Amino acid sequence: MSEFKGAVVTGSSRGIGAVTAQLLAEQGIGVVVNYRAKAPRANKIVAAIEEKGGKAVAVGADLTTPEGPVALVDAAVENFGSLDVVVLNASGGMETSMGENYALRLNRDAQVAMLEAALPKMSEGGRVVFVTSHQAHFINEVSTMDAYDAVAKSKRAGEDALREMIPKLTEKNISFVVVSGDMIEGTITATLLNRMEPGAIDARREAAGKLYSVEEFGAEVAKMVFADVETGHTELVGGAGDFLEQSGK
Repeated sequence: MSEFKGAVVTGSSRGIGAVTAQLLAEQGIGVVVNYRAKAPRANKIVAAIEEKGGKAVAVGADLTTPEGPVALVDAAVENFGSLDVVVLNASGGMETSMGENYALRLNRDAQVAMLEAALPKMSEGGRVVFVTSHQAHFINEVSTMDAYDAVAKSKRAGEDALREMIPKLTEKNISFVVVSGDMIEGTITATLLNRMEPGAIDARREAAGKLYSVEEFGAEVAKMVFADVETGHTELVGGAGDFLEQSGK
């Protein structure tokens, strides 16, 4: 069982975040399951965790608002006694109804706001995990599909901004790890991209050799919460060979 007691997993009412939340709960960590609008979906994840003897609470919070990150931090401390782990999984930007610059507001500004809200309350020795994609992590060196370009650039901007906070985190012995994956089978982003650019998923699968499922990638994210790696480490999960080759890294 983990020595960590409380965690916030953003965007965890479905997909990768939900898998990660459930796996952390199996390690004895109390998890704040975050949703933006779909409470029933989040409550279902909480129920699944509690059925297995775990601890979780669903908290509705829009990370792009000033009060959203604070609500998640407070929920962890109040329900589980401490905040030791923050998994920055929530992302988006392909939505057309969320207003101008939504990708940047969510993928950069909200990530920083979440970590700034968490840092004063986080326990020493804690861990922050930022979840991204190869398409975003390597966007400065390797171009991506037109439909994903703005999202990829905003996620890379978020990663860069979070990395600039590493000295502050280090003062409290809190480590920061990036987990980067390829297109994930079954995610909304992959489905949307394939709709906009038919054949995109097949092309990535061929280039990578294999695409991870939501369950497989969520397991990798959860694993990196406990992994013995240096702060600032980037874990490239599957199929990054062609990105590394093109980027010259």
